Amino acid sequence: MLSEPRSGRLAAWGNALLAGFVSPDDAALAIVGDDAVHRVEGLPGETGPVGLTLALGRLRALGVTGYRVALPAPGHPLGLSGPPDFNARALDAEEAVVASGGAYGLVPEVYEAGPAGDVHVEVVWHCLPVREAPPADVPSLGEAERELAEALRDATDVLSRLDVAASGPVAEAAIDAYRARASRGAGETLAPGYPPRAVRVLELAQRIGLLISVAYENGHGGAVSASEMAARGEALRPVERVARRAQVAAYNAYVEERERGR
Repeated sequence: MLSEPRSGRLAAWGNALLAGFVSPDDAALAIVGDDAVHRVEGLPGETGPVGLTLALGRLRALGVTGYRVALPAPGHPLGLSGPPDFNARALDAEEAVVASGGAYGLVPEVYEAGPAGDVHVEVVWHCLPVREAPPADVPSLGEAERELAEALRDATDVLSRLDVAASGPVAEAAIDAYRARASRGAGETLAPGYPPRAVRVLELAQRIGLLISVAYENGHGGAVSASEMAARGEALRPVERVARRAQVAAYNAYVEERERGR
């Protein structure tokens, strides 16, 4: 869930493009990643979907100076600023990008296409008006780092006492795969131009997100009673929320630092 949202890639590489660290084509390539193609629809002045390179250039011409990430969940509009229509679409997608300097937001819609065995992913980003206001519930990098350490300690203590931490070959394989991916992508967690602390916070948030996913995906572990399963859920929900907050803080660090330096 928290590995690498598409909104994170768009915001990070969109910010690197705005700062002059990468070319438009390189930014678009990094945003697409393993997907087949990304398009943007609803851009002012365009009658239909356009490619990422054109869209990022158009948004810059419209006054956009940076990109923030939103990762909302039910009851937690993390990173959103309204209006209600945009918030609802972002909540449905569980992610969005909110532009700074221009009142625009981007919400991804993901499609799978192709025959069985050769399925590819296409993404359409819907460009919508947003309210220019501070994003909801986004901590500073320092706050996010402290919250991550505290939440992980508390959750680990509860899960250990209940003997419900994910274990076994499936969990071990997932963790090994994460470690291999992290080793290959060392230093590439964020796009150029981000402070080292943002990279550190994002890596920790993603690592915690993996452990949460493994815990949820591997049954109920040693939790055999309803009360034990409820206790595990109570332990995981706060740390999942903290990890999402930290991830948003890391992706938004470029814009936050630039605005503080004005």
